[in-house]
Amino acid sequence: MTNPALYARAIQTAPGGVHSPVRAFTSVGGTPVFVQSAAGARLTDVEGRRYIDFCQSFGPLILGHRDETVRAAVIAAVDDGWSYGACEPYSLELAEWILARVPWVERIRFVSSGTEAVMSALRVARAATGRGRILKFEGCYHGHADNLLVQAGSGLAGPVAASSAGLPADMIASTLVAPLDDESAIDAIFDAHGADIAAVIVEPVPANYGLLPPRRAWLAHLAARARAAGTLLILDEVITGFRSGVRGAADVYGITPDLVCYGKVIGGGFPVGAYAGRADLMRMVAPEGPVYQAGTLSANPVGMRAGLATLQRVEAIDGWAALETRTATFVDALGTRLRAIVPDLIIVRHASIFWLCRTSAPVRQPQRIPSAHAEWYRRFFHAALARGVYLPPSAYEVCFLSIAHDDAVLAEAAEALTAAAGDVG
Repeated sequence: MTNPALYARAIQTAPGGVHSPVRAFTSVGGTPVFVQSAAGARLTDVEGRRYIDFCQSFGPLILGHRDETVRAAVIAAVDDGWSYGACEPYSLELAEWILARVPWVERIRFVSSGTEAVMSALRVARAATGRGRILKFEGCYHGHADNLLVQAGSGLAGPVAASSAGLPADMIASTLVAPLDDESAIDAIFDAHGADIAAVIVEPVPANYGLLPPRRAWLAHLAARARAAGTLLILDEVITGFRSGVRGAADVYGITPDLVCYGKVIGGGFPVGAYAGRADLMRMVAPEGPVYQAGTLSANPVGMRAGLATLQRVEAIDGWAALETRTATFVDALGTRLRAIVPDLIIVRHASIFWLCRTSAPVRQPQRIPSAHAEWYRRFFHAALARGVYLPPSAYEVCFLSIAHDDAVLAEAAEALTAAAGDVG
């Protein structure tokens, strides 16, 4: 189901033959699928095989591949010009759309990736507070900035060390790390370092080391301790932003951030990120304030127009509510079928995101994911692939539904996944 000839060429040109680690199939074994094209809920590889896609470019394609509304916006954008390096109305329109719907977004700055958004938000927090430390949580991935690759998730999950090589000790000395789902650990850190912590950054629903929905009380406790210490609360909603409804997971959990980071959905599948939040904090960003951040391709007009078309389309069809219902129905039915074959299996869901885990009880901390899960998923992934379903090529990555996953597609997927579970046991 893969193309070894292309992969043999690829490893002569790029590290591991890929341009983002998870694509290399290291976690699941084998050689990668090379995709030729995509439409709706399906991928087509270079040899013409088709797969139902539950990866959806790791989340941004909430309408599915090559949605006609977004496609028309992109074609119009390219016809007008695809990079200006100057002011244009398209980022303004997208910014106004977001500001009108998300109360804690009073100002927004577009960048080209989630990593850039997080780096910039932390710089603002340090400048605003005059403090140097940040607090993050085990298993939460906030991009590949040096001081954040400490016990991160995503491609660093599993057998690979939970941080990256090439990080000098002084680079990460200002980063504090706490376990998820542990109020006492939060208290201990704030008691010891609260006056020095500029910001606490967290995925409100951790989704880079499995899907680990938090307890509402834990998130509320974290927010309260941050407020009491004068520490800014930064929510990394690169994955959950505009997937968990128009106001994201912050609204679902009743948490108001000082700053928030977005990506994925707001670009409609193009390279877009953003950091946003309170006006007084965002006014610190150049040219209005002393915090410098710039980017040649920031607010690229193609991404801006694709993102706005995506959001407007989802809103027009009440897509968030439809996806919530559709995903819940699919996950519940699939879980029942799979557990008849594999009793110690759960499917965790948040909005239109889900994750299969070989365990008998929900987990909220990465270290509680059973060690046997990765090996089972490796076999299940390839069994599903052989039956025409493309899952994320890592046991710790999550699945996404799109509007294009209609009832017929999901029924077909459920049959294939149930058969795949039977294949591997």
